[in-house]
Amino acid sequence: MRIDLHTHSTASDGTDTPAELVRNAAAAGLDVVALTDHDTTRGYAEAIAAVPEGLTLVTGAELSCRLDGVGLHMLAYLFDPEEPELLRERELVRDDRVPRAHAMIRKLQELGVPVTWEQVARIAGGGSVGRPHIATALVELGVVPSVSDAFTPEWLADGGRAYVEKHESDPFEVIRLVKAAGGVAVFAHPAAAKRGQVVPESAIAELAAAGLDGIEVDHMDHEPATRARLRGLAAELGLLTTGSSDYHGSRKTCVLGEFTTDPEIYGEITRRATGAFPVPGAGGTVGV
Repeated sequence: MRIDLHTHSTASDGTDTPAELVRNAAAAGLDVVALTDHDTTRGYAEAIAAVPEGLTLVTGAELSCRLDGVGLHMLAYLFDPEEPELLRERELVRDDRVPRAHAMIRKLQELGVPVTWEQVARIAGGGSVGRPHIATALVELGVVPSVSDAFTPEWLADGGRAYVEKHESDPFEVIRLVKAAGGVAVFAHPAAAKRGQVVPESAIAELAAAGLDGIEVDHMDHEPATRARLRGLAAELGLLTTGSSDYHGSRKTCVLGEFTTDPEIYGEITRRATGAFPVPGAGGTVGV
């Protein structure tokens, strides 16, 4: 089985619609794909209705957190999307994205970049607006050659000249909320230092003690030595290890299935989850 547990659609900052995403996942030879848009479940219905035969969809989300001033992302799988406490926390994060984007645009304008809200909103296309949409605007304007080049201290990286903080959840509280909603919590790309500051391994141990289920080890932003170190840490802490592409469509260079999750780990995730269940494809209709 080929299993990719971290992808994004136009419901957040990907370029594939949820329906296109599941069709492209099947075409890429995946058996299982997780839809994990940032702080939203808006893509679920469209994705579920389009799952092709032979593909299984795992519903999830990538939740924005901050610990001791360091931003981190928590992948939540198979939780009840209507559970009120977790829903309220997701809405707090999502609702802060628009004023934050406006503030970042103002900073860029002060730096002489002629970016506008209208341009960023067009790029977001109704999805949850985020830094990748602003980065795409910078590419369109010729300010940077690629989206990744916008995530530097000169522009949009954490603490960068045009960076603005947003509401981000406490990861210990997020773990509690995800588990209470019947879900499984996995720390996304925990050692992706190229993205900015990362939390120390001691913090991962504290999160594990608080109920964290796993860490994402095999990811494009982890070098081989980093993956080996994380795998050892996970074994020491009793954590599951996952792998995934972090696919964003054409917005990033990674491809579906670039990294994958072991079927036994996937089986354990589904065994632990009680809030929702994987959706098997039925030729483009809702799985049963």
